[in-house]
Amino acid sequence: MSSNETRARVAVVGSLNMDLVARAPRLPHPGETLAGRTFAQVAGGKGGNQAVAAARLGAQVSMLGCVGADANGAQLRAGLEAEGIDCTAVETGREATGVALIVVDDASQNAIVIVAGSNGEVTPETIARHEAVLAAADVVICQLETPLDTVQAALATARRLGKTVILNPAPATGPLPAEWLPLIDYLIPNELEAATLTGLPVGSPEEAATAAAVLRAAGARNVLVTLGPRGVQAALEGAAPALYDAPKVKAVDTTAAGDTFIGGFAAQLAQGASVDAAIRFAQRAAALSVTRAGAQPSIPTWAEVEG
Repeated sequence: MSSNETRARVAVVGSLNMDLVARAPRLPHPGETLAGRTFAQVAGGKGGNQAVAAARLGAQVSMLGCVGADANGAQLRAGLEAEGIDCTAVETGREATGVALIVVDDASQNAIVIVAGSNGEVTPETIARHEAVLAAADVVICQLETPLDTVQAALATARRLGKTVILNPAPATGPLPAEWLPLIDYLIPNELEAATLTGLPVGSPEEAATAAAVLRAAGARNVLVTLGPRGVQAALEGAAPALYDAPKVKAVDTTAAGDTFIGGFAAQLAQGASVDAAIRFAQRAAALSVTRAGAQPSIPTWAEVEG
């Protein structure tokens, strides 16, 4: 099903950041100064990345978030609108637009520091003001780069409205509130986040399966633990644990690979695809994204994934 043949709707509640990206031979040690090779300023933020991914990969997308009244905010808003994303629920706050400081090494690994800025101004009242945006969606995506009470309000509102709810628990700092888990249809952490959520080691697919089972037992309906080049460990309602092998590619930059997976997965679910098909499509999209540099610039289109 091409993006021209469906207008399935996805709403993203989350962060909008300007990414400041430096490439260096390796990640610096504490107190060390390294000479970088290149620098780029690109649109990012998990919310923005996932919205762009869902839009490029076949969905009609609405973004709910906040930017500052500055050049970065104007650029982020314009970039979303250029992707065909509805920005009616992107407010302008008092704080500066959020930024992310990213270092990428020669092994394509990254280290990221986020300054929330205006993302901290997305409140439960913001969710209430824009409830119609969630009501119009088939799938609602949230992350943890906005205040936690806001995330809880978004999850609860989406559940009350009968939407398919996806939570990407990033950045994870500890277990999720117990009352959140029954609100979530698809909990999608990476291996580090799964370890943080459960307190268990997650260094292998087998350990990821154990962590996913713990999260399902705690109330999440379905859990997908993304393991980078090792694939996705799935614990799905009514099914045995399953490992979905990742496509083999030469990685250049892993920034936004997880966001690409989530956006593609949500777009496929909104179109009515099976969970199995949605996972495999999202994996292909994420694999393409790591062969390119940057966050949003790396995200492929539906045609590229299916071409």
